[in-house]
Amino acid sequence: MRVIGLMSGTSYDAIDAAAAELDLVGDSLVLKPLGMVSEPYDGELREALAAALPPGTTTLGEVCRLDTRIGQAFAATAVRADRELCEGRAELVASHGQTVHHWVADAEVHGTLQLGQPAWIAEATGLPVVADFRPRDIAAGGQGAPLVSLVDLLWLRGRPGRPVALNIGGIANLTAPDGTAFDTGPGCALIDAAARGFSGGALACDRDGALAARGLVHGPLLNRLLEEPYYALSAPKTTGKELFHLGHLRDALAGFGTLPAEDVVATLTMLTARTVADAVRSVGATEVIASGGGTRNPALMSMLADLLRGVALRTSDSFGLPSDAKEAYAFAVLGFLTLHGLPGTEPASTGARHPSVLGSVTPGRDGLRLPPRAARQPTRLLLE
Repeated sequence: MRVIGLMSGTSYDAIDAAAAELDLVGDSLVLKPLGMVSEPYDGELREALAAALPPGTTTLGEVCRLDTRIGQAFAATAVRADRELCEGRAELVASHGQTVHHWVADAEVHGTLQLGQPAWIAEATGLPVVADFRPRDIAAGGQGAPLVSLVDLLWLRGRPGRPVALNIGGIANLTAPDGTAFDTGPGCALIDAAARGFSGGALACDRDGALAARGLVHGPLLNRLLEEPYYALSAPKTTGKELFHLGHLRDALAGFGTLPAEDVVATLTMLTARTVADAVRSVGATEVIASGGGTRNPALMSMLADLLRGVALRTSDSFGLPSDAKEAYAFAVLGFLTLHGLPGTEPASTGARHPSVLGSVTPGRDGLRLPPRAARQPTRLLLE
């Protein structure tokens, strides 16, 4: 089955679409990557989305507009992916949507909201769409994240040692071989917030780690940032930009006077490296396979490598999965599992009471024709 996975992460810079040929062969799920396309959000939509995210406020009218406009943007990207990657022969779209809120209170997740109305995708492509993946796991008592952990577990199964999958997006998360999985804290969220804040919005991120490379880590600021209670919580745990946003940084900066922008960004980059490295060591990793936009930041990856001396640090590109597209491929897998009636969660990763078949299905142009339920749950993911 040819499946298109759609993803926009917590950095909300672009919509990524990855296409895959997926087949169940015995106890294995075989994935043949067909490629990736990426479409940046247009400036007006990105500004509207940024304004609605914490610590900003919004209205139900604006939520409705965003749900529609994001759905239309996802639909256009899916049409392009079907044409350019699948020769117009895709059979399913799996859309993660755009996370705008993750409701966490007292270390429990009570709800989550992803925008990007899937009806627009189904209408534009004519294909069935699986969307709204996270709520079912939360309803079963889970954190709803990291939701790609099952895919990581299937993919890494059989590798020697204790390999850990790491994703560095706006928020960073990892998955260990025993199923332990959690958000480590900010990936690029605070770095991006600082770059935008110091540049008056001219910079969306610290491209190529240029600001961090020119700065010096400010020890007292780093220590204050590390006092955030989230880091001491036990897994499973999850977080988001509801916590790690510009206001969080401004609170930490209080009393330090005016610090050079480069030093603040260098300190935030070290914060991400430090919290990721602490998390990696806490699960006894012998190897880290990293993906996500943060892997394109040389300053961050250099700091992380220094902190992880003795632990091999590689990117998923080395294993056949492009680091920029890995999460989009993962949601293609989760959509495929849903359509075949198979669970897409590992309770050890999210803390749920049981595995769940994820998402809601929007029928395509020809109605909804589900394939027969698969006879068995795959135990490993093979790349072709």
